[in-house]
Amino acid sequence: MEALPALLSGLLVSAAVDQGFLAGRPGVGAAWLAAFGAVTAARAYAARAGFPYLAAVVEPLRDALVERVVRGALARPHADPAEVARLTEQVESARQLTATLLRTLRGVGVTLAAALVGLALLAPPVLPLVLLPLLAAGLLFARLLGPLVDRRRAVVLAEERLTAEAGGALHGLRDIQATGAQQRTAETLAVTAEDSAAASRALGRAAALRALVVALGGRLPVLAVVAAAPWLLGDGGLSPGELLGVATYLLQQLDPAVRTLAGTVGGWLLNLTVVLDRLATSYPEPEPAPVQDPDPGPGHEPVGTERPGRAPTIRLTALRYAHGPYAAPVLAGLDLTTAPGEHLAVVGPSGTGKSTLAALLAGLLTPLDGEVTVDGVHPHLLPGPERARLVALLPQEAYVFPGPVRANLCWPGPPDATGPSDTRLLDTAALLGADELVTRLGGLDGVIADPGTLSAGERQLLALVRTYLCTAPVVVLDEATCRLDAAAEERVERAFAARPGALVVVAHRISSALRADRVLMLDGGRGVLARHGDLQVLSPRYRELVGHWLGSAGPRAAEPFAGRPS
Repeated sequence: MEALPALLSGLLVSAAVDQGFLAGRPGVGAAWLAAFGAVTAARAYAARAGFPYLAAVVEPLRDALVERVVRGALARPHADPAEVARLTEQVESARQLTATLLRTLRGVGVTLAAALVGLALLAPPVLPLVLLPLLAAGLLFARLLGPLVDRRRAVVLAEERLTAEAGGALHGLRDIQATGAQQRTAETLAVTAEDSAAASRALGRAAALRALVVALGGRLPVLAVVAAAPWLLGDGGLSPGELLGVATYLLQQLDPAVRTLAGTVGGWLLNLTVVLDRLATSYPEPEPAPVQDPDPGPGHEPVGTERPGRAPTIRLTALRYAHGPYAAPVLAGLDLTTAPGEHLAVVGPSGTGKSTLAALLAGLLTPLDGEVTVDGVHPHLLPGPERARLVALLPQEAYVFPGPVRANLCWPGPPDATGPSDTRLLDTAALLGADELVTRLGGLDGVIADPGTLSAGERQLLALVRTYLCTAPVVVLDEATCRLDAAAEERVERAFAARPGALVVVAHRISSALRADRVLMLDGGRGVLARHGDLQVLSPRYRELVGHWLGSAGPRAAEPFAGRPS
């Protein structure tokens, strides 16, 4: 029914002219035109009836994309809320674009096919004049799609890069001012902005070629028929009505369809391709858990087996990671080997990959290249429970849930469901400076009704006690003490350093680096590893950060140096 107007329009107009108006019978001509109106109304009804079937395709797609984004966000330890919101908007954009494309492409396809069939029935001699330009336009359109998608993707990535760098500069404004890097930051942002503008100009130049598709497929057949009209009316054997019917097919069906395909559909298709690509690269499908060898052989203990005094070694080999296949690497070719049980501090300006490195060590992210091993094991290949028993990661935002204090300190608990004794719980709380907090909450049997009533520092203290009590031989503190004052932070870090096993601290204050065995300075995707004193000689950037911190006076001496909120 949708094809009827495109199929019959030229035939009905031809009949109205030849059998009606030119024959002196206007009533007959009007009747044929009325028939044209009837089939147009039928097409409108058919288009409306197709919407439920369209929804049956589009809505499950939207649901699958939403589920993928949410699961991906929950699986990432430091998912940026702004990024998740942007991707959620892209899911809705993908839904709308898919619905519009399916509806429009279906209409365009039906129109083109029906119009060509109608032309063949009405005036076969005209077909070569129409098909050859239309075929050339189709080939050109198909050839342009690849470069257009690439340039559209480049525009999106350039805009995201500009937004990220501008946001990072604003976030680290205090560091930029303190180190005198205003000019360098401005120059960097100017280069990024120019890259974004250049990508937009390149897309505009490529998109302009779509006008050639319209000229070839929509306008050239009309010109060819007009030029051949004398021959078509003579030797071609067409009547005036048939020639007018041909013009109806070309002007009312073919030309609008080609313009829609090259212009509107081409733009929507580009946007949909880039949106789906961003969703796929930002939140890829999770890899299935590897099958574990039930008998790994001698020298390989089951991960998570508690060994008192265990001192694992952390090894990074040519480690590379980026937040997408087209994003600039956050870490590029990073090599590192720690001594057994070493206390390592990780420092660097905001955005240099400190939290990304912490997530890689904990196995929550998968390296793009290179490898991460802890005690010879790749953390990201382990099932969740075994991974947690190998590396304990405590992020900046501590998790405390409603319930007894004891349950919060023992969560998730060992596999045998027997937790540490009350004496050990209280001793650990006192060691880390959380004993007064536990007492104020009503002791171990006290109930935390609403974790929101606790301050951020109090939630961090409870989470630190919980982490200290776990059996993992490696602890990674990703700015997990940022809500504590300098004295409380020192107490916590010295206690964790004395705990058996290895300690990695993503430093919030430079004082954390002074207490570590060695310091890893991250900058530009690579790192410099040395003792604090040696690192000041090896890394001018580290020397600047230390000088900025030591130059602070009074209460500011305890402020962070990396541009994060204290």
